[in-house]
Amino acid sequence: MIGQAHMIPSAPQAGMVLHYSFLWKHEAVRGLEEGAKERPVVVLVLLADGEEAVVAPVTTQRPEAGAPAVELPARVRAHLGLDAEKCWISLATLNRFVWPGPDLRAAPGRNPSTTLYGFVPQKLLDAAKAIAMAELSKNIPGLVVRRSDD
Repeated sequence: MIGQAHMIPSAPQAGMVLHYSFLWKHEAVRGLEEGAKERPVVVLVLLADGEEAVVAPVTTQRPEAGAPAVELPARVRAHLGLDAEKCWISLATLNRFVWPGPDLRAAPGRNPSTTLYGFVPQKLLDAAKAIAMAELSKNIPGLVVRRSDD
């Protein structure tokens, strides 16, 4: 965010799709504090009276068989202004951070500059949240990577 002036929504809302420096579990395990790539993420849930957000990354990497993910339909990708190629909301790693946090970035090609792509439909959000809750119930170490301002 340093040196970039862009609009950040005043509060997170479930279903928002934001541009974000996402930190994958394998990157956090290696000691990285910043994601290797900025990407769209979907706000799944809000915690602590909306002061914290839990986000899931959007990726063009086809999930392995059985991996927790939800495909974004072509019409949703088009609505959000994402690339035409197939992509998925991956639920194998989640990031949790205090809003707005240092990792929100300007979404490419947006004028005026903003972090917000738009919102996913409620049905898609509900499907992603259900899978995320099932994954969380398994108590998988490192499933949720906490991000901070440090």
